[in-house]
Amino acid sequence: MNKLQGFYALAKSNLPAVPWKKYEDDTVFDPDILWTVRSAVAKGEDLNLPRKIGVNAKEAKAFAQELKGILKPDDIIIYYPYFIALKSGVIDISEHRTAIEAVKADLWNLVTKNQKDVTVIFEEEDVKIFGDEHFLTQGEMIELVDYCSVMKRQFQSELAKGKNVLLEWSYACKSDINKQPVGEAGFVFYEIRTV
Repeated sequence: MNKLQGFYALAKSNLPAVPWKKYEDDTVFDPDILWTVRSAVAKGEDLNLPRKIGVNAKEAKAFAQELKGILKPDDIIIYYPYFIALKSGVIDISEHRTAIEAVKADLWNLVTKNQKDVTVIFEEEDVKIFGDEHFLTQGEMIELVDYCSVMKRQFQSELAKGKNVLLEWSYACKSDINKQPVGEAGFVFYEIRTV
């Protein structure tokens, strides 16, 4: 499953996913909030694709139009409201093991700077915690484990074939135009893939 297939799988899942929409020429971006604009390709390399995160409506529209000139007809441009991550991480689910890694603030702290606040590994009846065991609250951990159970059921056949399900998530809140948090925080998933 590549990034494009992952966007569709997230939309169909029972996870709290980013409310992404496919960009069209007549798309109008609300000028009162910030936006994330991402690309997804049907074939080929789909890591480190062009994207803009936390940009105003004018920048979002200009970038989306720029992408339309670069991408192939089967590729898509998606957009969704920008959010502020308080905690972020990845989940790696295999048939008999689940690993949850978490970091303060943005996921880029984990994937590009290799910072980790906590890693929790569930294997059979054993749980191992590396790092700050209090970084995720008990409620957050229970919620993440519940989401892992949902994904294990949804991807049962892939897991049985030896594949892993990888998810990217944030515990985040909405943002105003000045990148200030708005409202209550909650989990949001924005990428899923099988490898």
